[in-house]
Amino acid sequence: MVRVLGTPLQSNRSFTRRPDLSATIPKFVGDEKQTKRYFVSGIVQGVGFRFFVQREAAKLRVAGYARNLFDGRVEVLAVGSAAQLAAMRTALERGPRFSRVSGVREEEAQPNPLFEKSFVIEPDA
Repeated sequence: MVRVLGTPLQSNRSFTRRPDLSATIPKFVGDEKQTKRYFVSGIVQGVGFRFFVQREAAKLRVAGYARNLFDGRVEVLAVGSAAQLAAMRTALERGPRFSRVSGVREEEAQPNPLFEKSFVIEPDA
C-alpha cells in the first residue's frame, strides 16, 4: 500500500520477475544483433522478390539490404536478433507469390555500419 498526502492508495501493479530479462542488462537476453548473408536461388528475379524482402524486413524490424546478382540469385544482408533472422529466413524460403525459391544459403557476415539502421534495395551486383 502506498500513502500519498495521508490517503491510502492501492497499487494494482504486480512486479513479477520475467525469466527472459536480466537484472543487470536493460534489454532482452539473447537480443544481440547478428549479421547474416543469404543467397536465394530459383525464380527470384523479375517477380518483386527484393520488394517483398524489404516489406518483410520492415515487419520484422530487420536492417540490411537486398540486391540482384548477375547469376540470377538474390543476395540479402540482414541485421537483427537470432529470432528476427530466423523469421527472415522463413520469409525468404516462402518468397512472394510469383517466385519459386529452390534454395536459401546462409552464412555469417561482418557487420557493416552502412546497413545497421534500415533496410534498402541496393543496385544489382
